[in-house]
Amino acid sequence: MAGTTTGRRERKKALTRQALTDAAVRLFTERGFDNVGVREVAEAADVSLSTLFKHFPSKEALVFDLDADIESALVAAVRDRAPGQTVLHALRDHMVHTRTRVRTDDPTFVLVESTPALRDYARRMWSRHEKTLAAALAEATGLAPDAPAVTGLARFTLEAPGIARASDDPARAMRDLFTLLEHGWATTPLARQEGRPGQDGCPRPDAASR
Repeated sequence: MAGTTTGRRERKKALTRQALTDAAVRLFTERGFDNVGVREVAEAADVSLSTLFKHFPSKEALVFDLDADIESALVAAVRDRAPGQTVLHALRDHMVHTRTRVRTDDPTFVLVESTPALRDYARRMWSRHEKTLAAALAEATGLAPDAPAVTGLARFTLEAPGIARASDDPARAMRDLFTLLEHGWATTPLARQEGRPGQDGCPRPDAASR
């Protein structure tokens, strides 16, 4: 019985959070983030202002309902990876499956990209996720949390979606980025082109010496 009650309570919380997020995105999109107050969002979601702040600590947080879930999933991708799978491949697969489906015409994405306060909040959020991911990588590999390999992989993982999203095939672009990280610049077509005479500053043979 206790489990049923707890489950019902959690579902109610989830529905309330979703209602608040939906109302916030709709109002912010229609009228602009700076022109809507949190009280209006609460009223639109049919909850009290105090209930709103129980779920979201700030106005900006209303747009990022999945913040905690995203962070937990990043950590789980490392800790719960398949036996024998490297942390690099685990993160690659996770990012392909979760971050390449974000549409650039999604109302929430457009809202965040067009609102300085929300872009700043998103940057701070991703920075927090980066530190949490780095801690999980350190635990999984035995390296220090501030080791370049750890902090570099954490930073790369969270920055890669921004690059992949601009591609016509984000999933393929994400895989290509992780392949580049795994195998290095020397394996890329650009690196092979650099080795050709006369390219990128490489000296051409002197005709007079031939």
